[in-house]
Amino acid sequence: MSLARVEAAQALSGTVNFDAVIDVRSPAEFADDHLPGALNWPVLDDAERARVGLLYKQISPHEARKVGAAIVARRIAEHIERSVIDQPREWRPLVYCWRGGQRSGSLALVLSQIGFRVGQLVGGYRAYRVVVRDQLDTLPSPLQFVVLCGRTGSGKTRLLQALGRQGAQALDLEGLANHRGSLLGAMGEQPTQKRFDSLVWQALRGFDPARPVFIESESARIGNLRVPPVLLDRLRSSGRCVRVQMADTARIGLLTEEYAALIADVEACCRALDPLIALRGRALVSSWQTLARGGRFAELIGALMAEHYDPLYERSMKTSFASLADAPVLELPDGTAASLDAAARGLTGAPSCFALRHSHLGRPGVLISPHVQAAVAGEIGPGGEA
Repeated sequence: MSLARVEAAQALSGTVNFDAVIDVRSPAEFADDHLPGALNWPVLDDAERARVGLLYKQISPHEARKVGAAIVARRIAEHIERSVIDQPREWRPLVYCWRGGQRSGSLALVLSQIGFRVGQLVGGYRAYRVVVRDQLDTLPSPLQFVVLCGRTGSGKTRLLQALGRQGAQALDLEGLANHRGSLLGAMGEQPTQKRFDSLVWQALRGFDPARPVFIESESARIGNLRVPPVLLDRLRSSGRCVRVQMADTARIGLLTEEYAALIADVEACCRALDPLIALRGRALVSSWQTLARGGRFAELIGALMAEHYDPLYERSMKTSFASLADAPVLELPDGTAASLDAAARGLTGAPSCFALRHSHLGRPGVLISPHVQAAVAGEIGPGGEA
């Protein structure tokens, strides 16, 4: 029998290796957030957890434990028959629940009695959450961020994805948040705030501080989710901006592709515009909805760009990024993969860690505006120094 209690910081440091991380909480708790790579082996499902909790509050802890113990024992047997029987003797799992208490302790004890070397996470998920919150305040500090700034539809997200394909370090916050960041940017159900925090934390801890991290400019919120404040402050205070530009006609084409699902449902599109009434007035929003109902989507997108998104973005960027006026300008002809891959190669192929030079980006489809040539002649070294 081998059962060791493992502190969260130790478990997450990589100094102790486990073959599996097992989360015994209910499916709803697991969906809310969980440790990286964790498997969900619930010993109580959502309804059973609610029932035991009600017994605990309304009858007594003793009655709740009796009912809970019977359910947990049956569920542990099921997990062993389904997932443990074929494991070799050397298999080493780490088990946790909400606070590192009875649920994880029950499974950990049985596994250790079988003869496996089992770790039980001290403090459970709550201890992991403390580590995540603390490290979200420290991980951004040593990283050198290159911030892609640009108006809606200018290809920032696609360029970020192209950079990732080229092997660059890229942090796609909108991808992690499952939201494009704008009022019409919903892409489906967003993760919980805790899950988003975990995903950002996991990405940050995997970056090499000696190499730049490319990221889009973001507001404080992406849909319903809050960007970790220290990360946001780091981007705005010391991120090196690159202004991404694209002609309006190309932007309209890109946005038509991005929002094809919303455009296909005209009334859903019109409803999505309703919240803008408070900002832009009923008459203007009604004119946009008329364009949508008339199938004039290119005109609608152009009007939204000119009358809402572009002015809002310019005000926000001037407030958030004081250095934006002096940022090098990256001109993209369109949002095609060929143009984006060429731009990504220009950015990742610069000498040293990252440099913006006219000679590197002055190629077809990837152009530095002449008026900022002097501004981009400098080189950013590994530590972010000019």
